[in-house]
Amino acid sequence: MSDLKSRIAYAMSLGLLMCSPNNWAAPQTTAYLSMYGQTRYAKVPYLPYANPEAPKGGRLVRAEISTFDNLNSMNGKGSYADGIDSIFDSLMSRSLDEPGVMYPLLAEKVTIDPEQSDYIIFHLNPHARFSDGRPVTAEDVKFTFDTYQTKANYGLQMYIANLDKTEVLSKHQVKMTFKGTDNTEIASIVAELAIYSKADWQDKDFTRITLQPIIGSGPYIIDQIDPGRSISYKRDPNYWGRELMVNRGRYNFDQIKYIYFRSSEAAFEAFKTGQYTLHNDKLTRNWMVGYQFPAAKAAMIKKQALQTHNPIPTQSYVFNNRRAPLNDIYMRQALSYAYDFEWLNKTLFFGQNQRLNSYFQNSELEAKGPPSAQELKILEPYLSRLDPLQRQGVLENWAYPVSDGGGFNRDNLLKARQILLDAGYRYQNGRLLDLKGQPIHFEFVTHQQNLQRSILPFIRNAKKLGIQIDLRVVDLPQYMERMRKHDFDITALVMPQSISPGNEQAQMWGSRAADEAGNYNYAGIKNPVLDELIEKLVQSPNREQQVLYTRVIDRVLRAGYYQIMTYNNAFNWYASWDMYQQPLRSPQLSTGIDYWWVDPVKANKVSHYLNGSNK
Repeated sequence: MSDLKSRIAYAMSLGLLMCSPNNWAAPQTTAYLSMYGQTRYAKVPYLPYANPEAPKGGRLVRAEISTFDNLNSMNGKGSYADGIDSIFDSLMSRSLDEPGVMYPLLAEKVTIDPEQSDYIIFHLNPHARFSDGRPVTAEDVKFTFDTYQTKANYGLQMYIANLDKTEVLSKHQVKMTFKGTDNTEIASIVAELAIYSKADWQDKDFTRITLQPIIGSGPYIIDQIDPGRSISYKRDPNYWGRELMVNRGRYNFDQIKYIYFRSSEAAFEAFKTGQYTLHNDKLTRNWMVGYQFPAAKAAMIKKQALQTHNPIPTQSYVFNNRRAPLNDIYMRQALSYAYDFEWLNKTLFFGQNQRLNSYFQNSELEAKGPPSAQELKILEPYLSRLDPLQRQGVLENWAYPVSDGGGFNRDNLLKARQILLDAGYRYQNGRLLDLKGQPIHFEFVTHQQNLQRSILPFIRNAKKLGIQIDLRVVDLPQYMERMRKHDFDITALVMPQSISPGNEQAQMWGSRAADEAGNYNYAGIKNPVLDELIEKLVQSPNREQQVLYTRVIDRVLRAGYYQIMTYNNAFNWYASWDMYQQPLRSPQLSTGIDYWWVDPVKANKVSHYLNGSNK
């Protein structure tokens, strides 16, 4: 599964399905999967955002702010190592340019009926091999999905809940049967998951935390492990798939290493001295004024603001709706008035961030303005089932309150106070009392020290409303355990979103996920309207319907005040020691780091600088 830390596990959310002309009425065998349309690159020798002549060699060293104790990212135990997905191949590989398109990887072709998609047959490439030389067979695929269905983390089990069974048809053919024909993305969900070696796991317990090296069929193999501190991968010189279309010009680094730090401040200091070579800067102050150190002044550091067409990851303060009075929409609405983005952006963020008013901001999926006629047609049957405040929100041009940026936030706090009084709360000696007469007291839990300066102004504003919020910073293992058990009042999270949303929306917002430890509905949302809208989204017969239902879900989510969306920007800020080159054309849906390579001349220059500066 993709990174939970940022993607909280991310959100394995590509929604793809075989599609073709409308007159197809029988199973078709093709060398791609495409949702709602044809592909652009099915017959090209390499992808347009790749350089097939890119040299192999050198290394990429990155930093992570956490720790790790597990190499198995699929069992949901402990903290899994970053980069572990690079040792695995999936059945198909997603396009980084086309939403909802996949090309051959372990499977060289697929058979599926685009009109009655109750099964798919994957035809495995007979040349596919695990890193130990064993062939990848249909038995490995069946073992993998049987294991996922019974032993994987709850989020993954829910994600593939529409998979009925996996059958071996022959050594290189495997059939997956689905529960019905109305889940338009399940074929692609199974196509994008890592395939494990049955031989490697026959004597192992899949459910246990492990640091024992795992066998995969991907481009990298595990090289060295320093538990909790670093992990490195080396490019497999015998990688079976290096000449596939999707891999030409890709995976060029001989070594990829991840070094773990306890704080972003410590990591940045290490970057300055060359301990790692690519820094994903998430601190606005750093990005704006932090590059005055010697290496940057000597032009050894390259800064890039990379933009994609994906939704901006949703950074937010999440309310635990399982707990009173946070289960009250009016309490949550009032707290949203206590968040003063305009002052924070001016004072702390150099005006570089934008306020998030959508869970799919920066994409065509974002709900804008009042609902369209098509959106209203979808919403109409559900309106009477929504809370009056939520109903009002989905019907208007919804947006968070705006302050004057002066730092006092007086007007918004007065509105929040009135909302609370109208909802039945009352004041006594400056403290806000709940409906039972008890003072309101919350705990804001985080594991990120650097967030304190942006959280504390929110806490101060809440105090002006008579609400006491205590900030508690805990270590990462404790934080993750508390999140799994929903043991928090308020927390700060970043939730990525897909350009092709589908099943993962149920993991994030669905009622069933709210009760499952380790799933991603941290807010504990239980709204039957959302459940039904997500089901309709998953069943969308075309891209237009997928976009339409996503916009409606966006409206219902934000009008429910389940969390306070805070800020982000449309760019990914990267600083690197100036030794990397990139293809002339970047992909639209990814930063494309897999396609970068080391320029040996520049790398030599950086090496001389570091050796000289360290004398």
